[in-house]
Amino acid sequence: MALKLIANYSKRLGLPGYSSHQFSVCVETEISNIDDVAGESSRLYDTLQQSVDEEIQRTGFVPEQGYGITEQTPANTARPLPAATNGSNGHTNGDGWHCSDKQRELILKLVEQHTLDKQDIEHLSREMFGSTVKDLNKLQASGLIDRILEEHGGRSHAPRRNGGPPRQRQYSNGGSR
Repeated sequence: MALKLIANYSKRLGLPGYSSHQFSVCVETEISNIDDVAGESSRLYDTLQQSVDEEIQRTGFVPEQGYGITEQTPANTARPLPAATNGSNGHTNGDGWHCSDKQRELILKLVEQHTLDKQDIEHLSREMFGSTVKDLNKLQASGLIDRILEEHGGRSHAPRRNGGPPRQRQYSNGGSR
């Protein structure tokens, strides 16, 4: 009796400009002995992984920042819409921030409440993500907010539940804290 072994290997990579690409390979083979399953599975996995990794290195077209976003003039007004948008939902905040309005408000509130130097926060943003605070996307802004709260917001609050140091974080620019 022949046994059918089906293996699939897939990989998706995030690319700049909220783009990604994915490559997947699926193979079906027959084995005659159930004792061959572990060895054949391992061989197939290695082969599929190598094949996918070799192919996925060719990214093809990668859209540049702002690709597909055009300024439009509504029919009922002569002034153009602001170019800066909040993610893909089409909402604009009009002031050049790339994170959500709530994140912008929280960052500004934390700076004011804790009398932080805005230049220090800019430096922290550049250290963590290599860009200005206004240029942070939603995920990066969340990381910055977490860091500000860890360093400045927790002083008047109860100690951490587990009593240990804050966990190590890994950021998109390769840095960690």
